[in-house]
Amino acid sequence: MSGPQADGVTTSASLTALPWFSRPAARDWTCAPAPSAVRSFHASLPDHTPTPLVELPALAVELGVGRVFVKDESRRMGLPAFKVLGVSWAVHRALAGRARGTVTLVTATDGNHGRAVARTARLLGQRAHVFVARGVHPAAVAAIAAEGAEVTEAGDSYDAAVRRASEAAAAPGAVLLQDTAWPGYERVPGWICEGYSTLFAETDAQLAAAGARPPALVAVPVGVGSLAQAAVTHYRGRPCGTPTALLSVEPVTAACALESLRRGRPVTVPAGTTVMAGLNCGTLSALAWPYLRDGLDAAVAVTDAASTAAARDLAALGVSSGPCGAAALAGVRAALGGEGGAGRRAELSLGRASTVVLLNTEGAAANPHT
Repeated sequence: MSGPQADGVTTSASLTALPWFSRPAARDWTCAPAPSAVRSFHASLPDHTPTPLVELPALAVELGVGRVFVKDESRRMGLPAFKVLGVSWAVHRALAGRARGTVTLVTATDGNHGRAVARTARLLGQRAHVFVARGVHPAAVAAIAAEGAEVTEAGDSYDAAVRRASEAAAAPGAVLLQDTAWPGYERVPGWICEGYSTLFAETDAQLAAAGARPPALVAVPVGVGSLAQAAVTHYRGRPCGTPTALLSVEPVTAACALESLRRGRPVTVPAGTTVMAGLNCGTLSALAWPYLRDGLDAAVAVTDAASTAAARDLAALGVSSGPCGAAALAGVRAALGGEGGAGRRAELSLGRASTVVLLNTEGAAANPHT
């Protein structure tokens, strides 16, 4: 069951309840939008085309809404995930004005981000050094190495790998390309977040072309929170009629956004083991936190079984998805179904004619667990 809290907040009241937080007042919050130059930059890249927005009427029937669309990031610029949008823009900005010569792009990753850094470095004739935690699937490590990057195993968690990467980036000629921010390291994560804005601009245009209403709900898988920050920036940074509700979705074993929202301050949670490898993060980006705190309507955590089932169902409907990407569907199913579902639907202001957008952030090929 959910109980009322201050300022219109509801939160799960027992360990057996759905891991849930909501704050409908977030729809009234506003912020500055991402720079328009980002989409123009991506459009200028030779291998860039918008990813599909796929309508799935069967899910609309299941969820009891008007239309459901999946923004399908299973193939973005030759890679099986959306991450290259942020990396390409951040590298463009980071290298602008630097003296000619080779640099080493350094990062930590659970898979997709590191591969995007490695691919971008290779295409630009630069080097890449990628740190991974023990437990990252060998196939994901091999895919990064195949891009020509040096790969180093570092620690038992993503956070430990981030610490090692930041230390390595102190070397001459190294540039840290991390998508999580901490005090004193905000500029590059900010550029990465800006890069993700292209995904949302494409979605706007594709919904309009389909004759669909603006989304009443957008579901976003969350790791360190940078994509969710981009979603908040997009939907809270533009004038619109009916505001869009934003739902974050995390694994129950690494729900740092949900727990931070519950406590009203950023907290680190111990990340466990999950098939949602790209979401297995115990600490939010310091840059993302204020946006999530003020601009997210709701947060939910889902099990591995729920995300795996969602990936299987999306595949049956023709959409390739790994457990991270399918978490968006799993989260919406959890939010709108079961005990308390009617109340959560009301908190999200969803009706029978509403449009829902699910962000499928990776294809099955990005996740060796599938």
